Amino acid sequence: MSKILFKKQLSNDVFMMRLHAPLIAEERAAGQFIILQINDDYGERIPLTIADADTKEGSITIIFQVVGKTTLQLSEKNVGDVIPALVGPLGKPTHIENFGTVVCVGGGIGVAPLHPIAQALKKAGNHVITIIGARNKDLIILEEEMKAIADEFILCTDDGSYGRKALVTEPLKEICERSPKPNMVIAIGPPIMMKFCSETTRPYEVFTQVSLNTIMVDGTGMCGGCRVNVGKEIKFVCVDGPEFDGHKVDFDNMMSRLNSYKELEREAHSCFLEQEIKNKEALQ
Repeated sequence: MSKILFKKQLSNDVFMMRLHAPLIAEERAAGQFIILQINDDYGERIPLTIADADTKEGSITIIFQVVGKTTLQLSEKNVGDVIPALVGPLGKPTHIENFGTVVCVGGGIGVAPLHPIAQALKKAGNHVITIIGARNKDLIILEEEMKAIADEFILCTDDGSYGRKALVTEPLKEICERSPKPNMVIAIGPPIMMKFCSETTRPYEVFTQVSLNTIMVDGTGMCGGCRVNVGKEIKFVCVDGPEFDGHKVDFDNMMSRLNSYKELEREAHSCFLEQEIKNKEALQ
């Protein structure tokens, strides 16, 4: 059981919350995540990256985008409300050392899990180049926080409403063409963005690490819901990941699996909204 200590809306559909979770705050490392459940005895379990932690306050920070019923329900919670089920930290922590020059690429909500990784890489002495992007200005998050970490900062929007009008792969390609080329790239964002970041770096043979956010149920590797093909092996994101070599991930298979429940997700979201409207009408 975890109480909500702080809530802030970052954009139309993106929210930040600090949750009271002192044991998780003490143990968490960059790259790890939690799984939470809104209701005591039923409901979807969703994985969310730990974007930050405060051991003095005993809190962890999560940042999430409203995309379906569960995230909508979570967004309607307020300070003082309780999340009944919260487990973590889960997943393997990011391997941190001084690699040299590391390019951190974040797309949309993917900037949230990228933030603690970029922090840790900078602390380890790396030269950190950060590229963040979104469809438009309103979807940019953590700009100042990422800028404070970076030795070089590039901001892109698809429509040119803010920063450079480009996909994140454009400046990434330019950086890979530098001499010397970067030692490593970390890309986190929508699957299609991570796929094309990996394809951008492949010709330059720059190791590219991606963080996958798949369907999860138990978070212990038992259900198999989060399985992905990495090279010639089947891996489970919850226990083998969430980070993998982007040049080996079968993104097409992963995206196909993610789309398997889209219709059911839309139906659940629609039914929930209809019920909320009926409840409001009943109170009037």
